Amino acid sequence: MKPGKAAGWTGLTISWLVIGARLFMLEQLQGKTAPLITIAMPVYNAGHYLRAAVLSMINQTFTDWELLIIDDGSTDEALQEMTDIRDERIIIFSDGINKGLAARLNEAIDSARGKYLARMDADDIAYPERLDRQIEALRNDPKLDLVATRAIRIDEDGQFMGLFPYSLSHEEICARPWQGFYFPHPTWMGKTDWFRKHRYAVPSPYFCEDQELLLRSYRQSRFATVPEILFAYRVRGKINPIKQAGTRWSLFKVQLRYFYKMREWIFGGLSAGVFTARILSDIYKLFCKLVSNCINL
Repeated sequence: MKPGKAAGWTGLTISWLVIGARLFMLEQLQGKTAPLITIAMPVYNAGHYLRAAVLSMINQTFTDWELLIIDDGSTDEALQEMTDIRDERIIIFSDGINKGLAARLNEAIDSARGKYLARMDADDIAYPERLDRQIEALRNDPKLDLVATRAIRIDEDGQFMGLFPYSLSHEEICARPWQGFYFPHPTWMGKTDWFRKHRYAVPSPYFCEDQELLLRSYRQSRFATVPEILFAYRVRGKINPIKQAGTRWSLFKVQLRYFYKMREWIFGGLSAGVFTARILSDIYKLFCKLVSNCINL
């Protein structure tokens, strides 16, 4: 068999596997009463943090939800370590394929039965009143499409590292689109119809799929942040300067492409200035760290 033909058959086989796994997930959801909130939790090698993240959802004061845990081709045994957790509201989907965060979130959006959809990362912690406070905000203001919460940063051991940057009102969140949106992605909850209208870009930009979505949708949407701290965002490992630079470059390309499309040349120029300033700041911090390490030798 020719290599090209073999590759074609392999692709066809994978497609059928994906369709079969997708139908299996839909079958799991059938016959169950639709909840008010669907929680989307893509998982990739979350380790022992996954259990804590799931338990933080089980311990929510708001109880009318379903949790879609979508494994993205993990190679660890995190899912197997959760077999003792029994909760009919939790649905686990695994097809053994690595597609990326944006693709898995779109799958959750397509499968969601709740009127609202909430984001949750597999290594973070949601405080008990998170869902309650967000659903309250969405109900109190029908014009809102998407709500975040304030959050703290924690390290791998759960120790406090600092506050997550934030803005409260829609006007504050969207005041400087060339700088990015201070609107923490893992804390989002919004109307499922809004997610289905805008969806995540696939393939997604490098580590900034949330910023791309906000930039594309903010003119037709309303955002807000719940003022209470209701979330702990886990920072795993040390900051990788190369990865950080890649993320900044990816965001800059997303912004430049959007502002060029909208013919907003001034915003494009401001975006270039912000990108340059951030890269120079990163280089300066790295240089200072290297000098400090040399002095301490």
